[in-house]
Amino acid sequence: MDVKKYEEGHKRFESAAKGYLEQPEKTKELIQRASKKAADKKGTLHEVWDRLHLLFDLVTAWRKGEYRKIPKGSIVMVIATIIYFVSPIDLVPDFLVGLGILDDAAVIGFTLKQISSDLEKFKLWKDAGEQKETL
Repeated sequence: MDVKKYEEGHKRFESAAKGYLEQPEKTKELIQRASKKAADKKGTLHEVWDRLHLLFDLVTAWRKGEYRKIPKGSIVMVIATIIYFVSPIDLVPDFLVGLGILDDAAVIGFTLKQISSDLEKFKLWKDAGEQKETL
Protein backbone atom coordinates (compact mmCIF):
# COMPACT_ATOMS: atom_id res chain seq x y z
CA MET A 1 0.00 0.00 0.00
CA ASP A 2 1.50 3.33 -0.97
CA VAL A 3 1.70 6.20 1.51
CA LYS A 4 -0.72 8.45 -0.39
CA LYS A 5 -3.44 5.76 -0.41
CA TYR A 6 -2.95 5.19 3.29
CA GLU A 7 -3.16 8.89 4.08
CA GLU A 8 -6.38 9.26 2.06
CA GLY A 9 -7.97 6.30 3.80
CA HIS A 10 -6.68 7.37 7.19
CA LYS A 11 -8.09 10.91 6.89
CA ARG A 12 -11.61 9.45 6.72
CA PHE A 13 -11.15 7.96 10.18
CA GLU A 14 -9.24 10.83 11.78
CA SER A 15 -12.25 12.99 12.68
CA ALA A 16 -13.98 9.97 14.22
CA ALA A 17 -10.80 9.25 16.20
CA LYS A 18 -10.84 12.76 17.65
CA GLY A 19 -14.36 12.06 18.91
CA TYR A 20 -13.11 9.03 20.80
CA LEU A 21 -10.69 11.19 22.79
CA GLU A 22 -13.61 12.62 24.77
CA GLN A 23 -15.53 9.36 25.14
CA PRO A 24 -13.68 6.81 27.30
CA GLU A 25 -16.48 4.21 27.22
CA LYS A 26 -16.72 4.39 23.44
CA THR A 27 -12.94 3.99 23.26
CA LYS A 28 -13.12 0.97 25.57
CA GLU A 29 -15.72 -0.65 23.26
CA LEU A 30 -13.51 0.07 20.24
CA ILE A 31 -10.55 -1.71 21.85
CA GLN A 32 -12.77 -4.67 22.76
CA ARG A 33 -13.99 -4.97 19.13
CA ALA A 34 -10.44 -4.63 17.82
CA SER A 35 -9.13 -7.25 20.25
CA LYS A 36 -11.84 -9.68 19.16
CA LYS A 37 -11.10 -9.12 15.47
CA ALA A 38 -7.36 -9.47 16.10
CA ALA A 39 -7.92 -12.76 17.94
CA ASP A 40 -10.01 -14.03 15.02
CA LYS A 41 -7.24 -13.05 12.56
CA LYS A 42 -4.20 -13.93 14.69
CA GLY A 43 -2.63 -16.19 12.06
CA THR A 44 -2.79 -13.52 9.38
CA LEU A 45 -1.56 -10.79 11.72
CA HIS A 46 1.38 -12.74 13.15
CA GLU A 47 3.96 -10.20 11.91
CA VAL A 48 2.34 -7.27 13.73
CA TRP A 49 0.60 -9.19 16.56
CA ASP A 50 2.70 -8.01 19.52
CA ARG A 51 2.90 -4.43 18.29
CA LEU A 52 -0.85 -4.36 17.56
CA HIS A 53 -1.54 -5.35 21.15
CA LEU A 54 0.90 -2.69 22.29
CA LEU A 55 -1.26 -0.17 20.41
CA PHE A 56 -4.34 -1.52 22.22
CA ASP A 57 -2.50 -1.23 25.56
CA LEU A 58 -1.41 2.33 24.72
CA VAL A 59 -4.97 3.44 23.97
CA THR A 60 -6.25 1.69 27.09
CA ALA A 61 -3.65 3.38 29.32
CA TRP A 62 -4.35 6.71 27.65
CA ARG A 63 -8.13 6.26 28.07
CA LYS A 64 -7.72 5.53 31.78
CA GLY A 65 -5.44 8.55 32.23
CA GLU A 66 -2.52 6.34 33.25
CA TYR A 67 -0.26 7.36 30.36
CA ARG A 68 -0.48 10.73 28.63
CA LYS A 69 3.15 11.22 27.54
CA ILE A 70 2.26 10.97 23.87
CA PRO A 71 1.47 13.78 21.43
CA LYS A 72 -2.21 14.20 20.73
CA GLY A 73 -1.57 13.67 17.02
CA SER A 74 0.00 10.28 17.73
CA ILE A 75 -2.88 9.03 19.87
CA VAL A 76 -5.36 10.25 17.24
CA MET A 77 -3.37 8.34 14.60
CA VAL A 78 -3.45 5.17 16.71
CA ILE A 79 -7.20 5.44 17.36
CA ALA A 80 -7.85 6.17 13.67
CA THR A 81 -5.83 3.08 12.76
CA ILE A 82 -7.84 0.96 15.18
CA ILE A 83 -11.10 2.34 13.76
CA TYR A 84 -9.78 1.49 10.28
CA PHE A 85 -8.89 -2.00 11.49
CA VAL A 86 -12.39 -2.73 12.84
CA SER A 87 -14.22 -1.02 9.99
CA PRO A 88 -15.67 -3.40 7.41
CA ILE A 89 -15.50 -0.54 4.90
CA ASP A 90 -11.93 0.55 4.23
CA LEU A 91 -9.68 0.70 1.18
CA VAL A 92 -9.84 -3.07 0.72
CA PRO A 93 -13.00 -4.45 2.40
CA ASP A 94 -12.52 -7.37 4.76
CA PHE A 95 -14.96 -9.57 2.85
CA LEU A 96 -12.29 -9.90 0.14
CA VAL A 97 -10.77 -12.90 1.82
CA GLY A 98 -7.09 -12.46 2.53
CA LEU A 99 -6.73 -9.06 0.89
CA GLY A 100 -8.77 -7.10 3.44
CA ILE A 101 -6.74 -8.23 6.42
CA LEU A 102 -3.46 -7.66 4.54
CA ASP A 103 -4.63 -4.11 3.91
CA ASP A 104 -5.32 -3.71 7.63
CA ALA A 105 -1.87 -5.11 8.44
CA ALA A 106 -0.29 -2.60 6.05
CA VAL A 107 -2.10 0.29 7.73
CA ILE A 108 -1.07 -0.98 11.17
CA GLY A 109 2.53 -1.30 9.96
CA PHE A 110 2.49 2.23 8.59
CA THR A 111 1.22 3.61 11.90
CA LEU A 112 3.79 1.62 13.85
CA LYS A 113 6.51 3.15 11.73
CA GLN A 114 5.15 6.69 12.11
CA ILE A 115 4.91 6.57 15.90
CA SER A 116 7.79 4.17 16.64
CA SER A 117 9.56 6.47 19.11
CA ASP A 118 6.31 7.26 20.98
CA LEU A 119 5.48 3.56 21.10
CA GLU A 120 8.95 2.66 22.38
CA LYS A 121 8.62 5.21 25.20
CA PHE A 122 5.25 3.71 26.10
CA LYS A 123 6.68 0.19 26.07
CA LEU A 124 9.47 1.25 28.46
CA TRP A 125 6.89 2.87 30.76
CA LYS A 126 4.67 -0.21 30.61
CA ASP A 127 7.55 -2.63 31.23
CA ALA A 128 8.74 -0.56 34.20
CA GLY A 129 5.25 -0.71 35.69
CA GLU A 130 5.04 -4.48 35.20
CA GLN A 131 8.42 -4.93 36.88
CA LYS A 132 7.23 -2.95 39.92
CA GLU A 133 4.13 -5.16 40.16
CA THR A 134 6.25 -8.32 40.34
CA LEU A 135 8.46 -7.03 43.17
